[in-house]
Amino acid sequence: MDFVYTASTWIAPVLIAITLHEAAHGYVAWRLGDDTAKRLGRVTFNPLRHVDPYGTIVIPALLLSFSNFVFGWAKPVPVDFNRLERPRRDMVWVAAAGPAVNLGLATVSAALMHLVPLLPVTVDHWVFENLQNSIVINLVLAVFNLLPLPPLDGGRIAVGLLPLPLARPLARMERFGLFVIIGVLFVLPYAGQEFGADLNVFPWLIGEPVRFLMGVIAGLAGFAP
Repeated sequence: MDFVYTASTWIAPVLIAITLHEAAHGYVAWRLGDDTAKRLGRVTFNPLRHVDPYGTIVIPALLLSFSNFVFGWAKPVPVDFNRLERPRRDMVWVAAAGPAVNLGLATVSAALMHLVPLLPVTVDHWVFENLQNSIVINLVLAVFNLLPLPPLDGGRIAVGLLPLPLARPLARMERFGLFVIIGVLFVLPYAGQEFGADLNVFPWLIGEPVRFLMGVIAGLAGFAP
């Protein structure tokens, strides 16, 4: 029953966070000239159009089996950057749209905390945990995706903003950028444990920015001390 309850406090926050993140990419690309995602039905609030069997279902379920924290991802929205009106500039807007939506969702979730005391005692704690988890997952997704390494959003933003001599080699990293991310965030800490060294970069690479943003959002929502 504990697993079922914990899962019920994560399902909606995760689905909303990844659905709006991907839909935002597709919507901005569509408005800037590329209707690829629109034609494929990816500019939608229907989470079933964005679900990735592993990233949205299997991985979060496995994480919930061992901890009270969930992380996941959706199917990437297809964007043909060559069809954008101004590819380099518009690539930045398309990439930034996803993390921007996550930051907005985290802020809205924090603001909705003010309504929790008005709810019946039978559901108030459950709603509180959903909102709390929404803040966490949205901030983690925003910070993670803003890491300046393709194919993450931050990498594409960097490619669009850097001078061409720097942007080109960074763009070429997209083919193996995901392997670098997996190696640094998952393989490296495991290897460190085997040799008795702390090589887990997640706490300072993701955790510290998330804590900072939590403080900012708490202030914006009126919870600052």
